[in-house]
Amino acid sequence: MKLKLDSGREVKLKDVSLDDRDEMLDKVEYQFDAKGNAKGVKMMHSTITFWLRRGLEGDSSDDFIRGLTFEDRTEIFLKMQEGLLLGEEKPSNSK
Repeated sequence: MKLKLDSGREVKLKDVSLDDRDEMLDKVEYQFDAKGNAKGVKMMHSTITFWLRRGLEGDSSDDFIRGLTFEDRTEIFLKMQEGLLLGEEKPSNSK
């Protein structure tokens, strides 16, 4: 799937395997404030890099990832997360 970023840059996302999907989702640890509201992701930079290496089709080298702005990396991460979680709350039609 092609993704056009707000910056105008285009990247292609993989159709990841179930094992990679589970690893990616397990890597995300949220931080919460005293009231229990989500306020961020723990180890955000390493988590985003992990997701980019698993989820980008084609080049996911250090040089390529370093060439992305922080905003680009964050946008890709959020779009991948959205795509992997899509349908999580809707069970299949199984009985």
